[in-house]
Amino acid sequence: MTYLSYMLKRYLLLLFAASVCATSYGQKFLVSFPSTALSGTFSGKVILYLNKENKNPKNAMVGLDYFPCFSIEVRDVKPGSVVVFDDKAVSYPAKLSDIERGEYYVQAVWDRNLGGRAISASPGNLYSASQKVQITKDANASFTLSCDQVVPQVKFTDTKFVKELKVASPLLSKFQGREMTVDAAVLLPKGYYSEPERKFPVVFSVFGYGGDYHRFSGDTGTFSRPVDTVECITVWLDGNCPGGHSVYANSDNNGPWGDALTKELIPQLEKTYRCNGARLLTGHSSGGWTVLWLQTHYPEVFAGCWSSSPDPVDFRSFQRINLYEDENAYYRKNGSMNAMATIAGAFPVATTKQCYQQELVVYRGEQMHSFNYVFSAKGADGLPVPICDPVTGAIDKACFEHWKSYDICAYLRGNWPALEKGLQGKIRVSIGNQDNFLLNYAVRLLDGEMKKLDTRFVFEYYPGDHFTINTPEYQGAGAKFLEGRYAQWKGMK
Repeated sequence: MTYLSYMLKRYLLLLFAASVCATSYGQKFLVSFPSTALSGTFSGKVILYLNKENKNPKNAMVGLDYFPCFSIEVRDVKPGSVVVFDDKAVSYPAKLSDIERGEYYVQAVWDRNLGGRAISASPGNLYSASQKVQITKDANASFTLSCDQVVPQVKFTDTKFVKELKVASPLLSKFQGREMTVDAAVLLPKGYYSEPERKFPVVFSVFGYGGDYHRFSGDTGTFSRPVDTVECITVWLDGNCPGGHSVYANSDNNGPWGDALTKELIPQLEKTYRCNGARLLTGHSSGGWTVLWLQTHYPEVFAGCWSSSPDPVDFRSFQRINLYEDENAYYRKNGSMNAMATIAGAFPVATTKQCYQQELVVYRGEQMHSFNYVFSAKGADGLPVPICDPVTGAIDKACFEHWKSYDICAYLRGNWPALEKGLQGKIRVSIGNQDNFLLNYAVRLLDGEMKKLDTRFVFEYYPGDHFTINTPEYQGAGAKFLEGRYAQWKGMK
C-alpha cells in the first residue's frame, strides 16, 4: 500500500466515523402524554430533569442544585405521539451523550405556561412519575416516559382570621391578553371581631422569591401579629408570575403590576375590610426590593417601608458585578468566576455562569429570569432581552440601558428634589454583613448616596447572612421603625 493510498483510506475512515458520531446521540428519552392528561395538542417547551440524589428531580432548585437538564420545543404534538430527547436538545451542563454515566432519577414536564411560576409546579402542566434509569455507554439504549400526571390547581381555604383576596385586574388582563387577578392572603388581628367598629392600619408584607401566599391556606392558628404594639391587618403578597417574581414593578414583560396593586387590589381591600388608610410595607430579599420600589415610586400611597436584605438596589454592585463598567457577568477582570451564592458571603456554592446556563434550559420562572423579566425590554421574539450572552457571559450594554431605570439608587439620586417631601425619613433598610447573595455591598453603596442627599433613611447592619439575621432583635428593630412611621402618619391626620 502506498503512503498516498494509506492516507486516503485513513481519511475516509475518519470521515465515516465523524458521520456516525454526527448521527448517533447515545441514549435517548422518548416522552409522550396520554389523552387522559391533555385531550388536545401541545405546543411549547418540554423539559427533562435528571438527578442522582433528588428522587423528584423536577423539584430540584435551579441554580443552587447542580443537575443535568434538557429542553426541546415542539408544535402540535398529539396525545400518544412521542418526542425525542437526544443531543439536539438544549442542554446543561453537557449534551445528553456526554453527561456523567451512572444511576439517575428522571422526570419530564410539558410546560403549558398557564400562569404558574415554577415550571415543575405550574397548574395544568403535565409530568411523569419519577423513575430510576441507568445511563451507560450503550449508545442504543432508550428510555420511555409517559407524562400522565397533571399539576392541580391550588385552592385556598379561608379560616376565621385568614382570608384569600383575589381581585380581577383589567390592567394585567389587557396586557397579558388573558384573565388575570392580583392575589393575597389577608390576616386579621385578634381584635377584628371583638371590636367591630374599630379600623386598623395595613402592613403589606411581601414574600421573597419562591414564596407563596397559599402557605396560609387553612391555617386555623394564625392571625395578624401586632407591629410592635400596634394591632394591624397584614396582607401577604407573593408576586409570583410566569416570569418569576413580579416585584410589583411595572415592566415591559410582566405588565403593570405596581399599578395593579395600588389601583386595583388596595381599593378592593379597603372596601372589604376595616382599614384606616395607613399603609406600611415590609419584605425580605426579593420582597425587600419590592417594598423599596413601591415606597420610592408610590410615596404618597405608603406611609413607611422596612426593607430587609433586598435584591440589588445599586447596579454598581449587582451581586458584586458592576453593570455600568464590567464587560462580563461570568468572569472578573482577573479571570476568576463571579459567585451568585455563597456560604457566609465568602465561600462560593454557585456561580453566575452556572445559574444563567442552567436557566437557558429551564427557560422561565427562575431567579435570573426574574431579573430579566422585570428589568429588560421585550425582544423581537416576545421574550425579555437577556442581560448577558448565556454562553460567554458578555454583558449586553444596550440591554443594560433599559435596566438602568430599575436601579433604585440611581432613581433616588436623579429624582430626589421631587421625591424629598413625600419620602424623607420613610425608609429603613437592614441586612446581614455576610449575606449569602452578596447583597450587602449594594446596600452599602445606597447608604452612602442617601447620606449625601440627607434622605434621613435608616440603614442597619447585623452579623449573619441572608437567613440567620432573622433574630428577635432584628425583627423588633424593624417593627419599632414601622410603629414610628404609623405614629407619624396618625399625627398628620
